[in-house]
Amino acid sequence: MQKTPIRGRAADQRGLDALRRRAAGGRGGALLIRGEPGTGKSTLLRHVESTADGTVLRTAGLAEEAALPYAALHRLLQPLAGAGLPPLVERAISGGGCPPADRLRLSTAVLRLLAAAGPVVCCVDDAHLLDPASADTLGFVARRVGPHRVAVVFTAGGDGAADDPVPGVPCRWISGLAQPASRALLADLVPGGLPSDVAGALVDLARGNPQALVDLARSLTPAQRRGEAPLPRGLPLDSTLRRAYRARLALLPPDTRWLLLLAAADDHLDATELVRAAHASGTDLAALAPAELCGVLRVHGDRLTFPQPMARTVTYDEAPMGQRQAAHRLLAETLDPGRHRLRCALHRTAGTAEPSTADGDELAAAAASGRGAADALERAADLTSDPAVAAARLVAAARLAWTAGQPHRARMLLRRTPHGPAADLLAGEIELRAGAPAGALRTLLAAADRLAPAPALRALAFAGDALCYAGNHARFPGLARRAAALFDPPPPGAGIRPATPPRPGVSRADELAARYLGGMAAMLRGRHADAVEQLRRAAELGSSTADPAALTWAATASLLLADDAGADHLAGRAAEAGDVSARPRALEIRAYAEYWLGRLDAAQTTARDGLREAEAAAQDNTADTFAGFLAVLAARHGDEAACRRYAATATRRPSADLMNRPQALSEWALALLDLAAGRATDAAARIGTIADPRTGRGQLAVYMMAAPDLAEAGPTDTTAFTRWADATGDPLRRALAARCRALAQRRGSPEAAESFREALRLHRAAGNDFERARTELLFGRDQRGHAALKAALATFERLGLHAWVARTTDALRAADADPAAETLTAQQMLIARMVAAGATNREVAARLYLSTRTVDHHMRNIFVRLGIRSRIELAKLFS
Repeated sequence: MQKTPIRGRAADQRGLDALRRRAAGGRGGALLIRGEPGTGKSTLLRHVESTADGTVLRTAGLAEEAALPYAALHRLLQPLAGAGLPPLVERAISGGGCPPADRLRLSTAVLRLLAAAGPVVCCVDDAHLLDPASADTLGFVARRVGPHRVAVVFTAGGDGAADDPVPGVPCRWISGLAQPASRALLADLVPGGLPSDVAGALVDLARGNPQALVDLARSLTPAQRRGEAPLPRGLPLDSTLRRAYRARLALLPPDTRWLLLLAAADDHLDATELVRAAHASGTDLAALAPAELCGVLRVHGDRLTFPQPMARTVTYDEAPMGQRQAAHRLLAETLDPGRHRLRCALHRTAGTAEPSTADGDELAAAAASGRGAADALERAADLTSDPAVAAARLVAAARLAWTAGQPHRARMLLRRTPHGPAADLLAGEIELRAGAPAGALRTLLAAADRLAPAPALRALAFAGDALCYAGNHARFPGLARRAAALFDPPPPGAGIRPATPPRPGVSRADELAARYLGGMAAMLRGRHADAVEQLRRAAELGSSTADPAALTWAATASLLLADDAGADHLAGRAAEAGDVSARPRALEIRAYAEYWLGRLDAAQTTARDGLREAEAAAQDNTADTFAGFLAVLAARHGDEAACRRYAATATRRPSADLMNRPQALSEWALALLDLAAGRATDAAARIGTIADPRTGRGQLAVYMMAAPDLAEAGPTDTTAFTRWADATGDPLRRALAARCRALAQRRGSPEAAESFREALRLHRAAGNDFERARTELLFGRDQRGHAALKAALATFERLGLHAWVARTTDALRAADADPAAETLTAQQMLIARMVAAGATNREVAARLYLSTRTVDHHMRNIFVRLGIRSRIELAKLFS
């Protein structure tokens, strides 16, 4: 019985379960599972064994038995021997062999034997090590089990030595685990769990290999589990996975292992550099061929790659220390120092038994010149005698690790430094995205108290992000005041565009942070005119900075100004700035901008990319936010199952916040489902929990996005949304505000119709086709307007929004039951039909004995109630 779930293999398990069920029903099949050592092939095979109905037969390929014909077949059929085996089969597996002329008869006899015993599941592990005779027979059987109640499941390694161990059998490759699955597996392995940074560092080291995680978890000391001692840098000596790779390496010639060591000693070594090093050491490059043939190393043009990431680690760790140092010295001598100063410095240090302080200084100096700078600075810190300099180098290394998308390594490096403002600033940034925002807020505010003005402004801006994430906007004005005190504003009359930074050491990026905080605070307090001035300056300053964090603040300012295209541009620049840690947040803002622009499919793609990248970078808070927004987008597309799945993902982690951003997005998404199902009261209640604009509590930005839906759910106060829309002057927001007013008025009334018409006039200047079509749908429903409904239907069909097409079609069908019976009075119906048939107002008046003025009055009301503008539309409606 499986004690713990198999993490990250749900799709593989479903495929195997389907194969097993089909076989039990008389539709047999076979499957080959392939992957690198330690990826869980045997675990999946055990899953098949534990869930199978009927007879389970097992065997495995063994290198020690590869020369014994039918050894694996003997092990497979042993459980059936008691019932008597066919003589030909009995003789073959008993050592009597099988003449070539009888091999077909033998294979068909085995097939009949298994078919008669069905349902049968045959599990064959390590098929690449089967003796050839067994491999031929089992391959024959696997290709012919279709009409029988037999399933055959093989496993094999993913290296070049096993190109096609069972020809003709469908193959399923399994790769490394994703970050969430790796962390879940670690939680299963370590009762009580591990600190987040410890778990993350182990996940990074294992590189998605489940067996590596098992081996590493078992090797931890109590101090390592608590994060109080340095973690392993490689697999333990007695590791199952290390032994497997050790055995493979032992089969390679010494010169091959030497060239592999050179490649493993430098992640960035290319083929040209390896050739140079090989010649310098007197090694023939042809010695690399065995490593390529067995799949340990691949050469693509000038690129060298280890297809199995753990193979590089084990290759390096298994080499004696003297050989490792010799490899580093050789690479230091053969690499071009002009182009690769940092790599040369790293290799010189690693190739020396006792590196000096001067070596550390050279590493620190070279760190700005290439990849691997975090490693260089960490090593430089180890070689530095001055504690303050060592701490500064560790903080610099931690920041490089963070920007490279390694928050856990960054935290481990920060653990080695004494508490200081620079370390606290970085720790707060990491905690904001990957930990507890409340803790991030405390750390960032404490850092701001001790930092110089420029980094203090940065700390305060990140603290503002923490407040927004947690939905605690009440403290924002205090942040803005602190920022204003750090950043001297220009004197009255000087405008808000100082030609130079107002205080020495404060850059335009720092001014951007101050303006962003000031604008946010003013916006949250309802001082929209002040907010627009400050936010506009922050957005403008985005064009003069390349700092990713500053660009995200500028993009946020643009969103608050309703400059969605500008926000999209700035967020795109932030995402492409090369800072892995800043990219998920930039993609989040870009997804919001695309949503406001009406590009729902693009927003969904961006959010999916952001979710994947946030999970890969272990930024849990940002990942949850993406899941919440994907729930909203799924609801917009009418995909209820996906909406509920994403909403559950977004809120799966406990939170001390009253209403954090993922929770608010999830509530909005579920409210959209309620609206679609006609549960308006439930929808209004959900959206009402998101924020309270009067107190500033909750997720005000999400509330503003959801306000038009709240208006659709029933009578409500959307004053805050209307004031924001008017302050921005944006046609789209003003159109939505007009739609909110229309929905608040009596259904079918001329006042509602006029508000809808105002909304549609504004929509024509806004460019968001989706929201315009929604307004047309609501207008058509409210006023029984066929023209509006048909326009909405055409847009939804063009956008491929099938759920909205269905809703609009239903609305048209309801109106078509009698085009205007429920909307027009009997007198209006009579007049409308006459005009639709071609009569003029004067002719209608003469026939009905009415004044022309009365007919004119009725026609105006008819147009309003039907949501049309011309006699042509009226004629089409009644045609």
